[in-house]
Amino acid sequence: MADPGRLSLEAYRSFCAPGDLVEVGGSLCLRTPSAPAVPMLNRVVGLGVDRPATEEQLDEVIAVMAGTTYYVAVEPGAEPATIEAWLVARGFEPGWGWMRFARDASPAPAVETSLDVRRIGAGDGHAFAEVVRSAYGLPAEVAALLCDLPGREGWACWLATAAGEPAAAGALVVRGSAAYLGLGATVSEHRGKGGQGAIFAARIEHARTLGCTMLCTETGELRDGLPNASYRNIQRFGFAEHTVLRNWVRQPA
Repeated sequence: MADPGRLSLEAYRSFCAPGDLVEVGGSLCLRTPSAPAVPMLNRVVGLGVDRPATEEQLDEVIAVMAGTTYYVAVEPGAEPATIEAWLVARGFEPGWGWMRFARDASPAPAVETSLDVRRIGAGDGHAFAEVVRSAYGLPAEVAALLCDLPGREGWACWLATAAGEPAAAGALVVRGSAAYLGLGATVSEHRGKGGQGAIFAARIEHARTLGCTMLCTETGELRDGLPNASYRNIQRFGFAEHTVLRNWVRQPA
């Protein structure tokens, strides 16, 4: 699996709780019932990737996602080229695109931090969930889903603490020889302490020990006049821009 797009799709798939994922003609509809207003957690991915999409397929996707605010992610090269015109005709609007990044398995740069960083298991699920939920502004209802990630098969999670207080977190999903780095988050009062850098380095080195040869991650694409510390941090750790995933958003009817 050498394509960052397919790797991130597998990461989305493995994130969902059982029963919250519906496949429609090769595309995946990812629903999070506990957070229906959060498009980050309600997404349609893979549309037109493995086979050309049809308008009938798109209408079925819309029916599956009813009641949520969600993204339809359009991959570069998705077919047919008229997908975005179909979306506009159905009331979708352009959302914030995500830049995908990729790097090889070269060592991570040296990092200094005042925080204590460690890989965690299921027993630290609550602390991990609270860091991610707080940093991303997610509703309390998603805590149960996030709590389940440390210790889940195929996932590895890290937590940084300051005097025992949870401060930053991050996760790694491995599929074959490729690794996806996601859910990087730092609580606002602990930013600037090197926590995310240390967790990036820990995830890169862990992927290397597992024999991964390609690593990828993603964050919101750059917007004029808006700072993006996550974007800069990703590049600092040797990731290069790969492709932009265009997100089209729709509110509940």
